Amino acid sequence: MELVNRRGGRGTVAHTDDSAAAGFDRVGRGDLGYSPKQVEKFMAAARAYLEDSSAPAVTSHQVRMVSFDAVRGGFDASEVDAALDRLEDAFARREREELIERSGEEAWLREIGQLAGVLRGRLARHDGERFRRPSSQKAPSYQVQDVDALCVRLLDYLENGSPMSADEVRTAVFRTVTGQEGYEETQVDAFLDRVVELMAAID
Repeated sequence: MELVNRRGGRGTVAHTDDSAAAGFDRVGRGDLGYSPKQVEKFMAAARAYLEDSSAPAVTSHQVRMVSFDAVRGGFDASEVDAALDRLEDAFARREREELIERSGEEAWLREIGQLAGVLRGRLARHDGERFRRPSSQKAPSYQVQDVDALCVRLLDYLENGSPMSADEVRTAVFRTVTGQEGYEETQVDAFLDRVVELMAAID
């Protein structure tokens, strides 16, 4: 069965009056959507932890990396992804508040500074040199110019505070090329996940 992965991941969910609580629209019977059973199970666990910190923990990283099987007539992926984005932001804020309460604001700033430094190091590389190229000549890859353009904006965000949101990174779309014409998709996606992690923690 095809596995549908969300990049990104990718608002607020301090309350639970959105589609995560009420259910999601389904796609047509012949179309692919996210497995309702898997989505409902994950959302229930996330809501439980939001409402009661003694419940089994769910982290912003788990929300960002969760994936669901694709099934006929499943939940609309765009609706589920939007709810997951809001959940991720809510958990990131909660984790920031808990870290500050537990260890002080300096500890949070130190953690954010370390992550920002790691990300900045790659963003500051020259165009065409920020990520590796696929080893397979037939593998799909992201067009270098598209990825580099986003990286330039991200560097401006980190160094100069230029306006940019985590959602812009979550929803970034790159043209696809083949093999070493582009950057390896998995490395770019993993890096952008860390960028979203940082932005969600700061905003």
